[in-house]
Amino acid sequence: MMCNQHMLIQINRQMSLTHPILEKGYALIAMAAAFQPVNAAENTDPRVLRSRLMLMESLLRLLGRKEFEDISIQEITDEATLNRATFYLHYPDKNALLQAMTAARFRDLIARRGLSFSNCDGALRAIALGVCDYLAETTGCPSQLTKMPLERSIIPVVEGMFLEGAAHHAMLPGTDPKLLATTAAWAIFGAARRWYQTPNRIPAEEMAAKIEAMVKPIFLTASV
Repeated sequence: MMCNQHMLIQINRQMSLTHPILEKGYALIAMAAAFQPVNAAENTDPRVLRSRLMLMESLLRLLGRKEFEDISIQEITDEATLNRATFYLHYPDKNALLQAMTAARFRDLIARRGLSFSNCDGALRAIALGVCDYLAETTGCPSQLTKMPLERSIIPVVEGMFLEGAAHHAMLPGTDPKLLATTAAWAIFGAARRWYQTPNRIPAEEMAAKIEAMVKPIFLTASV
């Protein structure tokens, strides 16, 4: 599973995303702007990072005024004072922009927990705990974050983590890594959401252990 060091992204642990988000969220957005699936040279180009930062800030401001589904790419670029061509240089659509922001926030939650991916078991529990934290903090935040479509934003991030880890492990013939990652991501998200919606819920750490025990066999049956 996620046993490679690429997951040890050091995001500012002092970051707070509670209201007002536009005052305290810029550093997180800046970190997110750097973690895009583009070549390493572009990731260090200040012009590239500045454009991504402007687009993320734009989306956050718009989320404070309307629902995600009602926000167009044209509105995002207008708010950012950039053109549509610039947007498409960095993101294929607005969902990709949202996912980039979510990825940084999710990894920040894991970092603030002081969790690492030094072994496979630790990675799975860290992801489960990160999802629980994400739901608890995002859903309870009186800001633009409450308007983000949670499934659309967090599940692709978790799927990506599992696919990244699967690339470093041998799988049984006929195993579909993408299907495996999707199954695990939805299982974790579904269990975490049920946990969050339960009155007098158990601590997140305890729930993460239960999720780990539930999801681990999925990977064991697919691994060599």
